[in-house]
Amino acid sequence: MDLYLPIAEMSVNALVIILLGGAVGFLSGMFGVGGGFLTTPFLIFYGIPPAVAVASSATQITGSSVSGALAYWERGQVDVKMGGVLVAGGLVGAGMGQALFRLLQDLGQVDVVISLIYVLFLAVIGALMLRDALAGLAARRSGRSPATRARRHLPWVAALPWRMRFPRSGLYISPLAPLLLGALVGMLTAIMGIGGGFIMVPAMVYVLGMRAQAVVGTSLFQIIFVTAATTLLHATASKTVDIVLALMLLVGGVVGAQFGVRAAQAMPPDRLRLALALLVLGVAARLAFGLTLTPAEPFALFEGA
Repeated sequence: MDLYLPIAEMSVNALVIILLGGAVGFLSGMFGVGGGFLTTPFLIFYGIPPAVAVASSATQITGSSVSGALAYWERGQVDVKMGGVLVAGGLVGAGMGQALFRLLQDLGQVDVVISLIYVLFLAVIGALMLRDALAGLAARRSGRSPATRARRHLPWVAALPWRMRFPRSGLYISPLAPLLLGALVGMLTAIMGIGGGFIMVPAMVYVLGMRAQAVVGTSLFQIIFVTAATTLLHATASKTVDIVLALMLLVGGVVGAQFGVRAAQAMPPDRLRLALALLVLGVAARLAFGLTLTPAEPFALFEGA
């Protein structure tokens, strides 16, 4: 069944979009990532304009993050104090990111910039994940336990002024560090249509030194508010949120995530990380290849030209 997307101004096969959302949800449930960094490239591959793909992905992430955050809240694994600081920074970053997004849109460069940023981020993150996964597999094959990293924040974080306690996270640091981290992720959320979990979670562990039990729940907590604000900004300023597209993705994602969680229980963690790393690198390679293709319409006419 074909449905017309009013903002994207194109018809899509509803079943294909739902299945795409289901596939991303499956990967999210299997690998424990938000999935936004895969949703946007997949939508671009399908033919959705990148600007619409970014804004609609942020809308989907808002809805899909609520259930996860509630589950961690019930277990007492959400640091509301830390989450509040991250949200404050994220809202500022989202505003800055949306302003940049709007500027690129006015210049007619938003599609190319989004694709380039995705290629860069996915290549770097995929390479780091591949290195860690291969190291873990090699350690297990040799009979050694994988090396673990002590929980501590970076020296520059410790040097920042105005320290305060975050008891649930086990930290005594300046709120400036999570504020800056939240602003960075908020900006990327507005520009790339991601929840930022695949950046936020490692940063909370390796940069801030947060207690592992509070990391995922707190990350999901801030994702809800930042992606909701990003959706509102895109809807009012750039007008690129296609709610029909977002709802179809959300339906598929909720169902797919349940199957992904079950599948993850049947695979060793190192093999899961290896599979995700190869997937991320594959998506980056496909985006890079797409940037080298000659466009179907190399010339466009603009009003007033």
